[in-house]
Amino acid sequence: MHPLLQGFADLLRPPVWEWFALLVGMLVGSFANVCIYRIPAGLSVVSPRSRCPGCASEIRSLDNIPVLSWLALLGRCRVCRRRISARYPAVEAANGLVYMGLALRLGPTLPAALAMAFATLLLILSLIDLDHHLLPNVLTLPGIVFGLVASLLREPPSPLEATLAALGGYLALALIARAAEWYYGEEALGQGDWKMVAMLGAFLGAKPTLLAVLLGSFCGAVLGLSLVALGTGSRRTRLPLGTFLGLGGLATLLAGPALLNWYGSFFLG
Repeated sequence: MHPLLQGFADLLRPPVWEWFALLVGMLVGSFANVCIYRIPAGLSVVSPRSRCPGCASEIRSLDNIPVLSWLALLGRCRVCRRRISARYPAVEAANGLVYMGLALRLGPTLPAALAMAFATLLLILSLIDLDHHLLPNVLTLPGIVFGLVASLLREPPSPLEATLAALGGYLALALIARAAEWYYGEEALGQGDWKMVAMLGAFLGAKPTLLAVLLGSFCGAVLGLSLVALGTGSRRTRLPLGTFLGLGGLATLLAGPALLNWYGSFFLG
């Protein structure tokens, strides 16, 4: 075998594969930060290169190494010394750890690569919704298509299940949204949430999507009740459902089979 091909094959062997996934995940996480900042503003995610929001100086390649550059610069711009949010390295590290977890669970396989790409999409959507209460069509609609195409490349879910889960998730959220709008007298769930559930259905299938929605709803309910208990919110406080759906989706990607088996054990005795 050619040395280059042999070297690549070595990357697909544990534990090198897992550490390789971590490194790639952090690099992709750096791009995710760009998407989180630029997509809601309607800016290109390709150009121009990243700049300091304080002095507008272009960030050098050496200062753009995921996590390490932030630590080396003590969280400040090299030129103007303005503080750089700790969320940037946190996103990079989180994406890397998710990739590593998926590499451990799925091995060096095509399903692992597809799951990693989908995980980054969920992370981007979660943080955009947290910041702006927005789930852009430019992400959710291609996400649905990606899930359906992925079902052709690996199972489960089958293409039929993926299609039905996407359609069912969208319609279920639409009905819940209409009922909530009637009850509260105002919009409660935006159409972005419907599309995000459809995206989850297309990629995960029916049961895992239900698990992701339940996990996300539980997290949202806990936060909402906590805000009410602390006196910093009310029953009408708007929470970013997409953020919680994304967290539920990530948990399902990482531990879905184990969680479903654990839940099913209560009914099987």
